[in-house]
Amino acid sequence: MLLRAYACGIFPMAESADDPQLYWIEPQARGILPLDAVVVPRRLARTVNQDRFTVTIDTDFEGVIDGCAASRPGRRSTWINTQIRSLYLDLFRQGHCHTVEVRRDGALVGGLYGVALGGAFFGESMFSIERDASKVGLVHLLARLTYGGFTLLDTQFVTDHLRQFGTLEIEKNEFQARLQDAVERVADFRRMRDGLSGAAVMAIIGRAKERAGDAEARTSRVPIDPYDRDD
Repeated sequence: MLLRAYACGIFPMAESADDPQLYWIEPQARGILPLDAVVVPRRLARTVNQDRFTVTIDTDFEGVIDGCAASRPGRRSTWINTQIRSLYLDLFRQGHCHTVEVRRDGALVGGLYGVALGGAFFGESMFSIERDASKVGLVHLLARLTYGGFTLLDTQFVTDHLRQFGTLEIEKNEFQARLQDAVERVADFRRMRDGLSGAAVMAIIGRAKERAGDAEARTSRVPIDPYDRDD
């Protein structure tokens, strides 16, 4: 049922960790992060390239969801209740839910989780207890999605944190069209091997932008005469 909901553009939330109920959300405007137009702020790019953190995939579901659910300054409660934990643990065991773990000296200091369905990835939550940890995890996720052939990253909403990476807001109808195309595609979350350096991750993101720029240039060029063709 949860996977069918995602395929329709609907996702669950709870009012608080103590609320046993789930509420199904379908925003009229949706946040997406175009994978061929990712912006990595310069200072963050330096941090990624320096490999200050160790980034792993799908190794600590409980640790990541605990981090996402924990209270922290500016947020006393969370929408991750017992039912959310159980549902996403089931999806994790089935291979649909994925986690990104960010560690410093072996300790989990940041991470995120989300759901993969076809060529769509639905970002759910992220956390950080050390500066830039969750952002580095997001950059590694973006490279992995790009390399794996994903075409849609749903961020649900647009926040200042996500806007700096190029996240934009689109109307529900446009999102539905992109979603239906994406879920019918074949993508591989594990295609990018684990343990890539930050420089390699940044190179994957950079090549995606270059290819998108080349494609835009080709489609926007107006031939001078009928014989001015690319073939």
